[in-house]
Amino acid sequence: MNYLVAMEAAWLVRDVEDIDDAIGVAVSEAGKRLNEESMDYVEVEVGATGCPACGEPFDSAFVAADTALVGLVLEIDVFNVESIEHAQRIAKSEVGGALRDVPLKVIEVFETEEGDDAEAEA
Repeated sequence: MNYLVAMEAAWLVRDVEDIDDAIGVAVSEAGKRLNEESMDYVEVEVGATGCPACGEPFDSAFVAADTALVGLVLEIDVFNVESIEHAQRIAKSEVGGALRDVPLKVIEVFETEEGDDAEAEA
């Protein structure tokens, strides 16, 4: 079975003045570290957090004292695994190995079609 595993990562960015800078730096740094490990197949995006008052989503980033905590969403396709739990373990191991010391949490897992891996390789 094949799965798309989405994980949330907590990325710390120092010496930034605003949220847009923090998001840009976090996405760039995460992408660079993944690319250094030849993991350019991992999708990196800024996460969304629901507003506690209205429920509308906004970028998962907070800046205080020129330091930001940015919530990133990392997505990876995992092929030919035995179960959802197996896919989660593989995804966390692969991404966690490239992003050492970055907290990761699986937030969603989607089963994908059997033919998706052939399309991705083409």
